[in-house]
Amino acid sequence: MRRLAGRVDHIDPFHVMELAKMAAVLEREGRSIIHMGIGEPDFTAPPAVVAAATRAMSDGKSQYTSANGLPALREAIAAHYAQVYGLEIDPARIVVTAGASAALLLACAALVEPGAKVLMPDPSYPCNRHFVAAFDGEAQMIPCGPEQRFQLSAELVRAHWGSSTRGVLLASPSNPTGTSIPQQELQDIVATVREKGGFTIVDEIYQGLTYDAAPFSALSLGDDIIVINSFSKYFNMTGWRLGWLVVPSAMVPAIEKLAQNLFICASTIAQHAALACFAPESLALYEQRKDEFRRRRDYIVPALRELGFVVPVVPDGAFYVYADCSKLSDDADQLTIDMLNHAGVVLVPGLDFGPSTAHGYIRLSYATSMDNLVEAVHRLQVFFQARRQS
Repeated sequence: MRRLAGRVDHIDPFHVMELAKMAAVLEREGRSIIHMGIGEPDFTAPPAVVAAATRAMSDGKSQYTSANGLPALREAIAAHYAQVYGLEIDPARIVVTAGASAALLLACAALVEPGAKVLMPDPSYPCNRHFVAAFDGEAQMIPCGPEQRFQLSAELVRAHWGSSTRGVLLASPSNPTGTSIPQQELQDIVATVREKGGFTIVDEIYQGLTYDAAPFSALSLGDDIIVINSFSKYFNMTGWRLGWLVVPSAMVPAIEKLAQNLFICASTIAQHAALACFAPESLALYEQRKDEFRRRRDYIVPALRELGFVVPVVPDGAFYVYADCSKLSDDADQLTIDMLNHAGVVLVPGLDFGPSTAHGYIRLSYATSMDNLVEAVHRLQVFFQARRQS
């Protein structure tokens, strides 16, 4: 086999998936496993969305769309920003993509040059740093603890900006922590990056799942902000692989050219289906499901604390809890393996999300039923009691 490109060496394995494979082996052996590792809603697309996909297939609406997406869908997304956030976004600035991953890939392809450094918090979603590495840039991970809500601050951006820094990549709410950047802090970060002549990319794929504050998008801070969003999380369409990108008007031709060459277009069937996401009955269902996620969060956070975990920051969005397990173990990776093997519960160690919390934190996804959460807590109670007695 010929030698692979050197950039492959900078892409780490995804430990979440390794645990999922271990769990699958146990399930094949007949074990009951409760999955709270992978961040995927247990809800699926609403009936109106499924019906719209069926109609599109029956009507033969399966040819390529333009690289930027169906005009009707771009207009519907713009209308959603107006309705929910009070923002007037030109649909021409919206590019429909094959999931948020494709949106991040396009943004990094357009902005990251070899050797460029991009600031992001540690912990953060591992694929974000790998998108930067894919274009021979360097993700500069800045340790961000509970005192910063596990998020970058303007002060940290100023302190770590160097001659090779080109921008910041943020996520609000964040995976793995479920925490958002306060509006004033985000405004200060944007002003700092603007002063340095850099770019600001904000991943808002969990923005629809914000529980404790009024809806807010970074797009309100200026037309130069690049925002990523997705139909996967709030809209419950993970496997449909559909997202979008909002970019400054001047960037649209470059993004369109890249999209034409790298993807041609996002799934046409998924795009037609997504139009039904904005129907009143679909939006009402999404809000009901959001309330259910909030109910689960309000159950699992105190339950984790009772088990001995420390939850230093209550998540205000997404469907994750980032919990300090250092009072229970000095090795989060081994602890998650033990919890899987002995309790049948899948949680994720901090190993994937950055070195600063690799060994002392675990991530829990509460995107599963309340019954599963209650049973998981019971199993973990038994597990930790047995550990204390051994």
